[in-house]
Amino acid sequence: MRILIIALSGLGDALMFSPALRVLRTLYPNATIDLLTMFGATKDVYKNNPDINTIIYKNFLKDNPLSSMSFLFSLRGNYDISINVFPANRFPYNIISWLIGAKKRLGHNYIHVNDRSLNFLNNYRIDEDDSLHNVEENIRLINLLSNKQEHKIPPLQLFLDKESKEYADKWMLLQTLDDKSTIIGFHAGSALFKNQVNKRWDKNKYAVLANTLKDRYKATILLFGGPEEKELNMEIASRCNAIIVETPSLITTLAIMKKCRLFVSNDSGLMHCAAALQIPTVAIFGYTSHVHTKPWGNTSSIVRLPLPCSPCFYFSPQPAQCREFKGEEQFKCMKEISIQQVLEACNSLLLNNTLINHE
Repeated sequence: MRILIIALSGLGDALMFSPALRVLRTLYPNATIDLLTMFGATKDVYKNNPDINTIIYKNFLKDNPLSSMSFLFSLRGNYDISINVFPANRFPYNIISWLIGAKKRLGHNYIHVNDRSLNFLNNYRIDEDDSLHNVEENIRLINLLSNKQEHKIPPLQLFLDKESKEYADKWMLLQTLDDKSTIIGFHAGSALFKNQVNKRWDKNKYAVLANTLKDRYKATILLFGGPEEKELNMEIASRCNAIIVETPSLITTLAIMKKCRLFVSNDSGLMHCAAALQIPTVAIFGYTSHVHTKPWGNTSSIVRLPLPCSPCFYFSPQPAQCREFKGEEQFKCMKEISIQQVLEACNSLLLNNTLINHE
């Protein structure tokens, strides 16, 4: 049996498939299970996963179409089953699944723009259930392959290697920090595609929050993010004397994240990494759905405004838009979340989780 996991959306979406992968491996212990991705971050978080045989990396965004087509035809006929990781409501993902040509191509029927996204190219489908978390939707895909319809859902799966842990230990020494330090991580950024910059809580509020936590808990604030978020982190650091974490790879960054007692984040891939690392997490949500993408399987607190129009972002190729408010009030769901709301969530998790072992 040869199975291909098609994980072509972002880091968080790919990581939310990892519990389903664990279940899939228990169902097919001797199968070859490969994973196809076009993002280096997804490759990094899966490279130490024992449930994957091979990671196939192809940057479809940068490669020319002829190269991509040739690559896909080289995979054609190699797999018995392919699984389009939820959400995969874009026509290129479904064309890729069809071109690879597994006999069983698993995917969803989506509530929005389903036909336009060519989801019918997958020949084993289930209907999207708007009440479920993405992790649960992926488990439902695996149920198409199993007579057993009830599985205990594992937490997110993320494995750090020895080298990355050693790197993190050395980094801590250079910063004169140790495992007794109260370390709080922030991710103030987000993806930029599909107008996702509006998922970001205000950088000035992050800075005020950092100073408050430093004063109250004698905490050290670490700012996480990719190269495209460096300028943002520098602005925050200039207002609160936080430490910007810069490492040679995502996996070494995650090893340093593991040292945090608390993680404060917008709805982002690093938020899901924090959940996978079992770090108590304060997750700040605006127009995206906390029902679908809240941190899975760890201690967390969701901060959001329950506006009648929120959440309004659904799984489709369309960029995020604020349809309810105009001008300066656009994305009010994120802009009006107060520092006090987030601080109260931080206080609750810090006071209730002082005995958590992060080794």
